[in-house]
Amino acid sequence: MQVKTPDSTPISEPAKPNKTPRLVQSLGLFSATAIVIGSMIGSGVFIVDADIARGTNSPALFLGAWLVTAALTLIGALSYGELAAMMPRAGGQYVYLREALGPLWGFLFGWTLFLVIQTGTIAAVCVAFGKFLGVFFPSVSTTHWLWHIAHVPALRVGPMVLGNMEIGVSTANLAGIAIVIMLAFVNIFGVSLGALIQNIFTTAKAISLAALILLAFTIGRNGSALAANFGSNWSNFWKNAGWSSLHGVQVGVGGPIVLVNLVVILAVVQVGSLFSADAWNNITFTAGEVKNPKRNLPLSLILGTGFVLSVYFLVSVAYLFVLPMHGDPNGATVAARGIQYAAEDRVATAALGQIFHSGGALLMAGAILISTFGCANGMTLAGARVYYYAMSRDGLFFKSVGELHPRYKTPVAGLLVQAGWTVVLCVSGSYSQLLDYIIFAELVFYILTIVGLFVLRFKQPNTPRPYKALGYPLLPAVYIVMAAWICIVLLRYKPQYTWPGLVLVLLGIPVYLFWSRRLAKPAQIELN
Repeated sequence: MQVKTPDSTPISEPAKPNKTPRLVQSLGLFSATAIVIGSMIGSGVFIVDADIARGTNSPALFLGAWLVTAALTLIGALSYGELAAMMPRAGGQYVYLREALGPLWGFLFGWTLFLVIQTGTIAAVCVAFGKFLGVFFPSVSTTHWLWHIAHVPALRVGPMVLGNMEIGVSTANLAGIAIVIMLAFVNIFGVSLGALIQNIFTTAKAISLAALILLAFTIGRNGSALAANFGSNWSNFWKNAGWSSLHGVQVGVGGPIVLVNLVVILAVVQVGSLFSADAWNNITFTAGEVKNPKRNLPLSLILGTGFVLSVYFLVSVAYLFVLPMHGDPNGATVAARGIQYAAEDRVATAALGQIFHSGGALLMAGAILISTFGCANGMTLAGARVYYYAMSRDGLFFKSVGELHPRYKTPVAGLLVQAGWTVVLCVSGSYSQLLDYIIFAELVFYILTIVGLFVLRFKQPNTPRPYKALGYPLLPAVYIVMAAWICIVLLRYKPQYTWPGLVLVLLGIPVYLFWSRRLAKPAQIELN
């Protein structure tokens, strides 16, 4: 067996007994799949369809956007399955990037995950929990301040618009902070407890979404919506979806409106759909705690992503059955506003409101509370295994956060530091702005990881691969081309989402140099 120094130079493992606590392999296939599903399904699927509908302006392209997302995500999961089975270690994607492209790229992923991707998403999901809790308890609100510190006005810096944040503690983000802290402590007491909670809430949210789909396809079918969205002989469905059809896109914030074709518009609207389908890779972070990981990791990735993407597509079809896609932003009724202009983009609430009228909002709020809680738990459980446990053992973070609790075998310090930074994001109000930058940064790392699949096939051809990526090399190559095209389009038309994300990634380079020089003394033994 070999271990790695911080510069990834192989050395021989010291011949001495190892009494350091190790991660416990206690997650079975169901729990691993529940983490995939639970981490993916948060609040996005309930709101992003409004923005996708406005961007595409076509029922066919509206659903087409989800098909693009499904293709990308499934190919990604199939490709990651090979890496997960080949290297079933705590840290997942961080490990894959480190082994394929070098420690700098692994660190930049972990750095961005900590700064923006994982903690920013947990903060946003937990504050969303607080917002929807306000449906039942009106005093819980983002405008009900307990301690308002300051308002940071918007500031334009080149293509970036920074600021426009409210700093302080409202009753809504206080509820979110309480969830952050509670889930951190729950996950300290063993991965089995966190997995049990995940299993319960994932099952509950799956039932909730299934109920929404079933209601829309049966008692919720709206004749006027079906006529508006599909028309006779599907004429309305294909409207604005031809190759010659042009769609307006605003370049940046306050920039000009330009006309683009369907290939470009489908890439532009991926900001919403890919965000909703993100976090499917979280199960790879917990690889050291999965039973029979060489089998269960690839299976959980494929089963989990396949289930979620099928549900997302069916939910979007359900919206078309209940609400007209096109609407009036000043419409007096739910139906008049349509999918495009649902109040505060809450399409799911509008759909249930159309079916059940006044009771629909309460039903949807309850479903979203279940969904956001389960999502936050899954991401809390997985995150600390990367940027604390795995990175610290490579000498790229404080040594203490790489230690496991002697009884519970969990990265306690990692969970607490993750929760601490997430609370800071909740109070600062910066999480919503950081989320704008996630998809571009994530796509860059997904591309690099799948490039790493090719690199490892060349560098380590004899390494056992219990599962090999389906469709290799064609499907992984298709992923790289599609994801790269989306990145190029976003750089051109949505600079406010891309350049800030790129800057955040690059800021990790001096941090990496600092840690690698400061802690590159003794070799760090990799235990998982």
